[in-house]
Amino acid sequence: MTGVRLNNSVSACNDESMPRPGTHLPLPAALIPDCTNPEAHHAAYRSAKTNDATFVCIARRGPRWMVELDAFSSSGPTLPEQAAAVLQSAVEALVSDGTVTQANVAPDYISMRAIESEQKAREIAAAFHAAMYGLRQLYIAVPVPRRKA
Repeated sequence: MTGVRLNNSVSACNDESMPRPGTHLPLPAALIPDCTNPEAHHAAYRSAKTNDATFVCIARRGPRWMVELDAFSSSGPTLPEQAAAVLQSAVEALVSDGTVTQANVAPDYISMRAIESEQKAREIAAAFHAAMYGLRQLYIAVPVPRRKA
């Protein structure tokens, strides 16, 4: 086994085999960029495109915050309808409970507005970034069979 060693009968990974945090992995809330400034937004989007990653950011809009995710910055596959439905359902739950008052959802793009605090916007952005990343990875590993006409 490469990269794994047994340590007191417990499996442990060598540092060399661990993935390095980066743009291809879901970002934790603290690392979601604040793109309130248009220049910061352009720079973050360019960085996501350069790194072939799903773009994610938060931005202040008046007294409230917004979340934006855009998978068009990545060359990965489009999310299938089933995966997009999961994200849609989660957005609807946030709108229903008043956490988010405006939202747009498409298979490769999500925006949510009028979030009360930066902390909540970061939490939502990180969760949706992880979900979108995970659903895309799952779709790559386990393609959805096409329906026969």
